[in-house]
Amino acid sequence: MQFAIPQPSIPTVPVAGSESVFPVHRIYCVGRNYVEHAKEMGGTGREAPFFFMKPADAVLPVPAGTIGEMPYPGMTNDLHHEIELVVAIGKGGSNIAAADAMQYVWGYAVGLDMTRRDLQGEAKKQGRPWSTGKGFDKSAPIGPIYPAAQAGNIAHASIRLQVNGAARQQSSIEKLIWNISETIEHLSKYFALQPGDLIFTGTPEGVAAVKQGDVLEGAIDGLGELKVKIV
Repeated sequence: MQFAIPQPSIPTVPVAGSESVFPVHRIYCVGRNYVEHAKEMGGTGREAPFFFMKPADAVLPVPAGTIGEMPYPGMTNDLHHEIELVVAIGKGGSNIAAADAMQYVWGYAVGLDMTRRDLQGEAKKQGRPWSTGKGFDKSAPIGPIYPAAQAGNIAHASIRLQVNGAARQQSSIEKLIWNISETIEHLSKYFALQPGDLIFTGTPEGVAAVKQGDVLEGAIDGLGELKVKIV
């Protein structure tokens, strides 16, 4: 096969404690998956899960022990942080039952769903897609992926984010409205999941704006830290 133009590189994420990298196929995100964040964004309680996507090359991989640099994106004056547990899929499937879902999980990582909130808000008002608010370049900073066997008890892990050393978001993975297995069950009804897919599982309350020069430090028990500077 001969490509008409140079083939784009495959987006990848480091694997913790390894020279290997995880190839990214698609990025799915779950909206409003913590009760208090749902209220914060104008929703209520346990809604049916809904999903949006980011391009695979929106990932901004941040190796362990480093500080990633995310350029402040254009066309916005209201860039928000959203700390999230990321689930990395290692085996493909459709219509996966929640009871079987963990067989499809390869590993976990700490991620940030960065959001141009003003553009997202305007899109909501006009009933338009969220792509400009959610799917821009480098909008998905992510730390190393930890294989599931090394990640510990993720279901009860704490999740937190500081900005310039001040606490912004603090919760627990057990407070997800739709847990990891349920999320995979619902998502796999809409899409055939593939090896290399990433699922950003939702953010706790406390989302807020950041500016150039801010340093974001996110962490989830068992998955290390993710540090990103807005430049």
